[in-house]
Amino acid sequence: MKAVGLKVLKNRLSEYVRLAASGETVLVTDRDRVVAELVPPAAGRSPWLADALLAEAVRAGYVTAPIMVAEGPPPRMPVAPLKQLLKELDLDRQDR
Repeated sequence: MKAVGLKVLKNRLSEYVRLAASGETVLVTDRDRVVAELVPPAAGRSPWLADALLAEAVRAGYVTAPIMVAEGPPPRMPVAPLKQLLKELDLDRQDR
């Protein structure tokens, strides 16, 4: 465990973040009083920010987790056949 003052932390932030990422706990002090801790991510936490934000939103009740997990993406449902789309595109371009 390491301790660092606010001024030093500000000047060497990336170094202390790397220490926390490698498993070290860093105590942040302001006038010899601990005001914060930089700790490694909790076990099981996804390394991706979007996953962490989504999990937090579920815990806070802002969103609801799905009841069933789908296997893969949803099936593709084309709006119209390709020939029809190309024909309509040509018609739109003829007006110009």
